[in-house]
Amino acid sequence: MKLILLGAPGAGKGTQAELIAQRLKIPAISTGNMLREAIKNNTEVGRHVKDAMDHGRLVSDELIIQIVKERVSQDDCREGYILDGVPRTIPQAEALDRAGIAFDDVISIEIEDPVIEKRMSGRRVCSGCGASYHLQSNPPKQEGVCDHCGKTLVTRPDDELETVRDRLRVFHAETEVLKHYYEKQGKLKLVDGNQSIADTHKAIMAAIGVEL
Repeated sequence: MKLILLGAPGAGKGTQAELIAQRLKIPAISTGNMLREAIKNNTEVGRHVKDAMDHGRLVSDELIIQIVKERVSQDDCREGYILDGVPRTIPQAEALDRAGIAFDDVISIEIEDPVIEKRMSGRRVCSGCGASYHLQSNPPKQEGVCDHCGKTLVTRPDDELETVRDRLRVFHAETEVLKHYYEKQGKLKLVDGNQSIADTHKAIMAAIGVEL
């Protein structure tokens, strides 16, 4: 089974991708991981990516698609895969189609902006060991202090409220239109992401026809 996960920043795509991967025994592939893997393996594409990143340039759509092609051609993807973070734009989706990279279903995790803002602005990470917390759903035992190493908890720049709102504006302008693109192909499945992680997972499994 070949899947794409769509959703706003903070919608839980990474978490759901891992749960689906465990259930279906297929790899969950994120853009960030693919970029790091290509650089680590020192592939030709990886060297181009490293050069772009070293010079502060955005990685081009062409390179992103090449990396996806490299990754999904590996043996562990024979039975399927889950893409998280690609495509982000219509041109990327069209490039995937041209490259012959097909999908069975495209899952869009639907979640309201105020819920996203609350989720992301409540996230904290340890300045020492990097452990993750959330002020509502997973608070530390002692406010502002990591349970594991005792270091101070901080808010990542990406989780600052104004940054979150900026990211949401970009998502609505550039990525949300992908829903219409895949709806026309008959592949789009909408799933309510305002519920718990477990219930969202159940809804995704039902949407793709997998019994739990």
